[in-house]
Amino acid sequence: MIEYVFLDLDDTILDFKKSEYVAIGKTMSDYGVEPTEALRKRYHVINKWHWEQLELGKMTRQQVLEGRFSAFFGELGVQVDAAEVATNYMYNLAAGHDFLPGAEEATEALSKKYRLFLASNGTAYVQNRRMTDANLYRFFEIV
Repeated sequence: MIEYVFLDLDDTILDFKKSEYVAIGKTMSDYGVEPTEALRKRYHVINKWHWEQLELGKMTRQQVLEGRFSAFFGELGVQVDAAEVATNYMYNLAAGHDFLPGAEEATEALSKKYRLFLASNGTAYVQNRRMTDANLYRFFEIV
C-alpha cells in the first residue's frame, strides 16, 4: 500500500515555464532591453548551455546563476553587474506561483490520502516564496 508520495514543484504543481517567461521578460525590461520573443529564445539557449556546463562539472552553480546573464547581456552590448541581475531575476521568478490546471485540487486530494513530501532542485529563496504565496506548505509534511 502506498503511504508516501514525493512530488516536484516545478511543472508538476506550479507552472515554472510561465513564471520563467514572465521573470525573464521583467528582468530584461528592468535593464533596458525590450523582451522580444527572439531575445527570450536566445536567453533560453544561453541559460540551457550554462546549466549543461554545471551538469558536466565545468561550472559551479554560482557561475551559472551569474554567467548566463553576463553572456546574454554581453551579447547585446549592455553593461550589467551579473550578480545584481541574477538577484533581480530570482526576485522576479519568485513572484510566479501559477498552478498548472488541476494541480492544486490534485495536491489537496492526495494530501488527504497520503503523506506528501516535496523535492525540488530550485533555489530555496525562489521555491519558498512561490510555495508560501501559493499556500502550498499546508499540503506537505516535509519540503
